[in-house]
Amino acid sequence: MTDQPYEGQQYQQGYDPYWQQSQQQAQAQQQAWPGQQQGYEDPQAAQQYTQQWQGQTWETQVQAPVAPAAETSYLPQQGYEPAYAQPTTPAPATAPEPTGDYGPATLGGNARVTDAQRARLEGRSPIIEPGMQPAALTALLGLLLAGAAAVGSYALLVPLVLLQAVTAAGWFRLNGMWPARQGIALAFAGALTADVALLAADRAPAAILGTLGVWVLLSLVIQLRSHADPDTRMYGLMATVASAALAIIAAGYLAAAADAVTVGAASVAVAVLARALPLPTPASVVVALLAATGAGIAVGGMTDLGTGGALLGAGAGVCALIGHRVASYDYPSRFVHFTAGVALPLAAAAPAVYLLGRALG
Repeated sequence: MTDQPYEGQQYQQGYDPYWQQSQQQAQAQQQAWPGQQQGYEDPQAAQQYTQQWQGQTWETQVQAPVAPAAETSYLPQQGYEPAYAQPTTPAPATAPEPTGDYGPATLGGNARVTDAQRARLEGRSPIIEPGMQPAALTALLGLLLAGAAAVGSYALLVPLVLLQAVTAAGWFRLNGMWPARQGIALAFAGALTADVALLAADRAPAAILGTLGVWVLLSLVIQLRSHADPDTRMYGLMATVASAALAIIAAGYLAAAADAVTVGAASVAVAVLARALPLPTPASVVVALLAATGAGIAVGGMTDLGTGGALLGAGAGVCALIGHRVASYDYPSRFVHFTAGVALPLAAAAPAVYLLGRALG
């Protein structure tokens, strides 16, 4: 092997100090090779040195510089119109506006971009209120509770059990967990247990607290036996406990005095209907509270509560608006509005009905 090709390549590629140094080392090794070859008595040692020398000679070759990726990319031939893929625009920027009170579950075919996320990106509120139809169902259920309470405890059980079932199902769907038959069944079973315990204990409120404690422990044990990842188990535990707590607390209507249930349920019905009117949110809230207070005064005058019904009606109205607001969060679906949107205003008002009714009665 001669050095002339490499020298020619040196002039072609330009001056390279590393290439010149490696050439000098190779020439020195070639001159020292005859004497060194006689010093090796072991053929394997000579072979090892030969392999090492060959490796150094191979490294003396000057590699052609690699062109950047941008320069070696495909360039279309002249006379042809290349077809380039059009850049895709993010789904939040191109998706159509939701029509009516409900937008599509996903936008632009991207399942990870929800209506709530799109609303936040665009600076809008991710809140859609249930509207007039769920409010009408809430008012109907509230009037059924008010009328049944005047009849008796066992008559009150019919609308109360319906309220508890809708509360359990709506809360799981509001949290994005569907189907969750086990959790819904567990929460509803806790509500029925609280109802039975109340009737057995002569409507003592301790039955509600006892049932709530047992169901929290039961929910914890069931989630610990789950094989899901820790985050999923914790999320499921929170949803199950909250759903069971709301359904069990709704049994407060059964523990409260009949007159308090009549006034409170009627006030919730009027407040939710007023809240669904097409008014600005602040004005709607004020009108709803005034309507609840007025309903408390009117219905309270028909019972033994008298003017105390105003305070009970106002308290029940505040709790109902809180439940209404929770059911409106994060662009809920139509199913959420017709379950949680119907039940949460009444379920959230149950503690106020019991406590204010006991204080005023």
